Amino acid sequence: MNIRKSLESFELQALSSNACLSSKSRGRKFPSKKCTIRTVFQHDRDRILHSKAFRRLKYKTQVFLSPEGDHYRTRLTHTLEVSQVARTIARALRLNEDLTEAISLGHDLGHTPFGHVGERVLNELVPGGFHHVKQSLRVVDILEKGGKGLNLTYEVRDGILKHSKGEGGLLTPDAQSRAQTLEGQIVRLADIIAYVSHDLDDAVRGHVIGSADIPKEITAVVGLRHSSRIDRMVRDIITESMATDGCQILLSVEMDEAIRALRSWLFEHVYWAESVKTEFDKASHLLNELFLYFCDREDVFLKYGGRRFAEDSLEVSVADFIAGMTDRFALSLYRDCFLPQPWKSI
Repeated sequence: MNIRKSLESFELQALSSNACLSSKSRGRKFPSKKCTIRTVFQHDRDRILHSKAFRRLKYKTQVFLSPEGDHYRTRLTHTLEVSQVARTIARALRLNEDLTEAISLGHDLGHTPFGHVGERVLNELVPGGFHHVKQSLRVVDILEKGGKGLNLTYEVRDGILKHSKGEGGLLTPDAQSRAQTLEGQIVRLADIIAYVSHDLDDAVRGHVIGSADIPKEITAVVGLRHSSRIDRMVRDIITESMATDGCQILLSVEMDEAIRALRSWLFEHVYWAESVKTEFDKASHLLNELFLYFCDREDVFLKYGGRRFAEDSLEVSVADFIAGMTDRFALSLYRDCFLPQPWKSI
């Protein structure tokens, strides 16, 4: 009995005509035998979930550097919250939940230690620049499994590559930068819904801001509590998208403006708050020193676990190594490389 074919048949009957069917996938870079139990998107989800890069997200910064409190978000919990938000929207619109989940789980695999500070450091140092979106694709295409990559489907790779919003609007009119599937477009919005809400929640928990500090004109639209913010934003997307018969993923003008205003407010009052920025300035210096040190001493780079591919420059290989580090590994490595160690007798 081929369970995968039964699932593909169920998708054909149950999902919207706008959904991306697993049986219609454009396939993988390298042809491989299909699983008899899982659809190709379920298989992709599992490949991501069991990857080393996914496990390392547990110890990568979201907002606060190496938080000691048990309830602060990390890059891993952010990823899981994005997945939950995206799946809720996809299910409501009768789109492919498995594809949505796979993209969500893989979207930040290329993120650096110490959050966007690490990304900025590498972007300044690596010839040609560095962006976590492209690095996430590089992780699944090349770096995982000792250089073999995960060989994911076209649709998952496309969603990972196009999930980031940058500094512009939430809904891009540019077809080239928009995911080709509605499921991928959902992840793009789910990402910002998750982080503006949970980063705000963590900032209040960490006493960086108080709930009363958030502008009333923003909370009037998105809500004050974490749960109400998620609920309002998700409902807005579902309602606006259903009004197009599910042909487009949209949100209302009012909600779009409120989310963008909240994001800008977070940058000013949380991400660049002095109490947060001071530690990230130190992290920036740490990563800068490690990068330059390894580029100057390839033997030491290889000794600590760095890996070279013939087609890549040493700078690109060092960037791969640093981007893959967890916060705590980067801190430990810095101590080993730059701080004197206590003498150990033989």
